[in-house]
Amino acid sequence: QLQLVESGGGLVQPGGSLRLSCVASGAMDSYAIGWFRQAPGKEREGVSCMSSSGSINYADSVKGRFTISRDNAKNMVYLQMNSLKPEDTAVYLCNAQIITTDEQLQDYWSQGTQVTVSS
Repeated sequence: QLQLVESGGGLVQPGGSLRLSCVASGAMDSYAIGWFRQAPGKEREGVSCMSSSGSINYADSVKGRFTISRDNAKNMVYLQMNSLKPEDTAVYLCNAQIITTDEQLQDYWSQGTQVTVSS
């Protein structure tokens, strides 16, 4: 079972930047990766994802401001967040998915980290 440990959250003023990091307990080059967030009273939403082949998608609300990346040699996943807005305030989680040879989905999540954007 893959374990994901996340760090980098905190308090930042509007317009500021943060970089979230997520380290996996094993090799994850074959996994699709993603970042999700959940604010109080709201459903969990997808922020960005990257396939194992490198194809990337972003939610419309973060396009042009957030960048997802990975370093497979270090088992690391990153989310660079620029031009942060108060509405970005949420608990952020990283995710890894893989389809096994028998076509079963394996889905792993980090513990989450709080990002608060406030003046």
